[in-house]
Formats: sequence, structure tokens, C-alpha cells
Amino acid sequence: MSGGSWNPPERPHYGGAYRQEPQEPRPSLVRMYTVTGGRTAPRMHLALEALVSSATSMQLGLNYSREYRAISQLCLQVRSVAEISALLNIPLGVTRVLVADMANEGLVRVYQPQLESSGAPDRNLLERVLTGLRRL
Repeated sequence: MSGGSWNPPERPHYGGAYRQEPQEPRPSLVRMYTVTGGRTAPRMHLALEALVSSATSMQLGLNYSREYRAISQLCLQVRSVAEISALLNIPLGVTRVLVADMANEGLVRVYQPQLESSGAPDRNLLERVLTGLRRL
């Protein structure tokens, strides 16, 4: 090549004009595996509707992972585990592991739903969670 700028080859057209869809950044599954240490289950029981709040109003420092910092910041307002997963675009299983680890380290507080005597979650709570998820 002589001194000019390099132009990438054109993409093939498949019936009609080529249209490039905007791509949203997606979390790397390899990164998620690394962040959780390969674990797929939290070290404590953590219901999807459990509510989570930050244990501090201060931002976590750079010595914490970006996922920890994002969860802590998001949970300045009380959020459910399912909301955290959806808002941060992190798989639910990974979110449960991270939140449980953060609770173990005292970085967040977790408020588990009260179970009825039958062992089932309170119906009113489930309806409130469902209403909140629909608002998202």
C-alpha cells in the first residue's frame, strides 16, 4: 500500500439497502464468569423480589469492580434484585451472586420478603413487585 488511507471492503447487500442497526454494549460473559469467580449460585438464599439498598451513600472506590460500583450507585434507591439485573443488563444469576457477595461484605443491605406460614411469598408483595416491573 502506498501512503493512502485504507478503506475496508464493503459489506455485502442482501436484498435491499444495507442498514446498520445500532449496537448496544453487552456485558461480556467471560467477564461475568470472572467477576463471580465462576459461581452460578449465590452463597445465601436471595429471592428475586428481595429489596436491596446501598449500605453507604458514598461511591465505592476503584478498588471495587465496576459491577459493584454500579450496583451500589443504583441501590441508593431501594431496588429489587430483578430490577438491578434489568437496569444494569446483567444476567439474573450473576446479579444474585454479586448482590449476595456485596451483602456479605456489608456493602448493601438485603431485605428478604416475608414468607407466609405455608412457605410461599406474600401475595401482596408479589403484586407490588409485578406492578413495579411493569412500570419499567
